[in-house]
Amino acid sequence: MLNRFFGQKPQEDPQKNQGQEKAGDTPASEQRFNFLSRTRQLFSKIGNNVQQSDTITDSLWDDLEESLLEADVGPSTTVWLIERLRQRATEERLRTGAQVQRALREELVKLLGQPASLRFSQKSPLTVILVIGVNGSGKTTTIAKMAYRLTNEGHKVILAAGDTFRAAAIDQLKVWGERVGVPVISQNPGSDPGAVVYDSIQAALTRGSDVLIVDTAGRLHTKYNLMEELKKINKIIQKFIPDGPHELLMVIDATTGQNALLQARQFAADIGLTGVVITKLDSTAKGGFAFAVADDLGVPIKLIGTGEKVENLSLFDPQSFVAALFAQE
Repeated sequence: MLNRFFGQKPQEDPQKNQGQEKAGDTPASEQRFNFLSRTRQLFSKIGNNVQQSDTITDSLWDDLEESLLEADVGPSTTVWLIERLRQRATEERLRTGAQVQRALREELVKLLGQPASLRFSQKSPLTVILVIGVNGSGKTTTIAKMAYRLTNEGHKVILAAGDTFRAAAIDQLKVWGERVGVPVISQNPGSDPGAVVYDSIQAALTRGSDVLIVDTAGRLHTKYNLMEELKKINKIIQKFIPDGPHELLMVIDATTGQNALLQARQFAADIGLTGVVITKLDSTAKGGFAFAVADDLGVPIKLIGTGEKVENLSLFDPQSFVAALFAQE
């Protein structure tokens, strides 16, 4: 969808370049989600209630629907899941709750899709990642965590303070840049974001950086202004990096649940996203929100914030995530 909005040719399938990705980009098959203890209680309840049923009854479907909604899976996604499970129960002649539970886990994994790593340019010396997100979503902190992670993987990262409409955003990014040892290119509050991006690209190319992460405004006065600002930034990027930007990520706060999904849906429809980063999953009992995001937006969840520390940012592994939700304490 990034290609649709920016008018670019489709990029090379990242799955074909897996051999060129760093080992750190591959989620561990046994990735642990200890921070999900609150959400796990809900899904363990779902698993236990369903599995203990010797027969499939209307009350089983009602209880399952109620539990999914309680976990913030979302109305439309929940309805789809129940209908899909009913269909499978008929087609596959499922008879017990345990069979339904296995089918539910399989459908949840399918819903989340395949693991998706960050995309790096195969043509240009510089990979450009644009990050958007409304105030309070954890956008600035997420950018710092991304920079820290990529630096530890051997990348030379530089940050662009493109959210010039909030003075606090610039200051926060500078503080985080110092903490993680990554340079931040900025101008005064109210400056042209395009000029900041231009300066950042020049600095990155001059200093030999291979990743530029751009903090962009998550909200302007009107949707039109935001669209025009991103188009302008894109033109500047493509002048020097023809195949960029390579990622347009939206940071979503899990604690705001369905309200955040409404905002993300608008961005996805109007701008096009290549992926999302879900933050504050450790602070909510409604981690089922991840399923609503994947189902509603149709783009992969690439990273998840798992705590306040700079290292608390993980690649998202759907299969391990679902397995952890149903794991017993």
